[in-house]
Amino acid sequence: MAKNGRISASELIKKREEKNCRILLTGGTGFLGAHLAVHFLENGCRLVLPVRPGKDLSPQQRMDRLWNWFGLAPALRQNARVIEARIDRPGFGLDSTTQSELFETIDEIIHCASDTSFSERRREAVEAVNIGGLRNVLDLAVRARCGFFHLVSTAFVSGRASGHCPEEFVSPSGFTNVYEETKCRAEWLARDACRQAGLPLSVFRPSIVYGHSETGRSLLFNALYYPVRTAVFLRNLFEADIRERGGRRAAEMGVRMENDGWMHMPIRMDIEDGGGINLIPIDFFVRSFAAIREDFLDGGVFHLVNPRLKKTEQVIDYARRLFRIRGIEARSGAKSDLQPKNALEVLFDSYIEAYRPYMSDSRTFATRRAGSLLEKRGIRCPDFDYQIFARCMTYAVECGWGSRLFKG
Repeated sequence: MAKNGRISASELIKKREEKNCRILLTGGTGFLGAHLAVHFLENGCRLVLPVRPGKDLSPQQRMDRLWNWFGLAPALRQNARVIEARIDRPGFGLDSTTQSELFETIDEIIHCASDTSFSERRREAVEAVNIGGLRNVLDLAVRARCGFFHLVSTAFVSGRASGHCPEEFVSPSGFTNVYEETKCRAEWLARDACRQAGLPLSVFRPSIVYGHSETGRSLLFNALYYPVRTAVFLRNLFEADIRERGGRRAAEMGVRMENDGWMHMPIRMDIEDGGGINLIPIDFFVRSFAAIREDFLDGGVFHLVNPRLKKTEQVIDYARRLFRIRGIEARSGAKSDLQPKNALEVLFDSYIEAYRPYMSDSRTFATRRAGSLLEKRGIRCPDFDYQIFARCMTYAVECGWGSRLFKG
């Protein structure tokens, strides 16, 4: 045991090797957290999962539904303890006996829970989770015997910075949205609390995470998916108008069905010169997280990003090919002021405005620490090519962009 009463690094290593490490993981019903939970269960770890009840499901039922989706073997589920809890409440809203038990038995904490809303109108709710919730988890970590704190953040804590973004704690002059801002504040909060308590801290900063690169399966359909979903929604809307109502509304928007069955939709998307989208698949995120957790016992800040920006023009081309749409194109900022937007472009922009800053990003993220380890381990982020795009978007359509995810 370390002098401060915490489990020591050598004890933690031994527990990991003996598959006797007990991890408290928040956000286990979320996209990243669910995948990490399954990974650690499949690798013999014991998990404690604080989960709030859903509208119609208990915490255990919520996890069982997710594990059924993953196909997690029943025997592996026995190593997970699901407790009804709310991280946005002091002590997780747990009684003193349960809290004391957690203090004595948790070896590591992985904090994935967050509110990913970009809307300023939801600031209070976002802060309640991303700041208030983190304070409650840190309070448990500081009072417990746990030997490591892992915080899942985002590469976009860099805010409105341009150019090179370092693997270190940053203080940008401004942010694109409340999510970026609160995640940056959360990093500093975790750094100060862990430093004062002598608790090792790792901060993981993924860029935009999409579904599994080999299967296309995903639990979340925002970010990359949302602009594509919007284009497909409009395509289907106008096709129905043309086939069922004579196409008057489509014609007003400049939309037409061409002889070969492709839909022409005149949408020019404004992008910055040289910009693109930084995309990583969920399988790369999980493998990278696991490798860094295993090797970096002194903690640190780690960018989990794609070294190759995917040009927005290429993603647009992928969408055109898969969904048989013509007319969507990218135009540089220099040209965007020369011609006013048409009605369809105004409509499309109203849907995707929140995601626009991430669709034409010229930032480069340093990966000196994370990259050297991943390269040594042979862990490489795949290029987001047409085949991966098609797998991911086909799965998204098949499950109704998430609406039929757990049905059937």
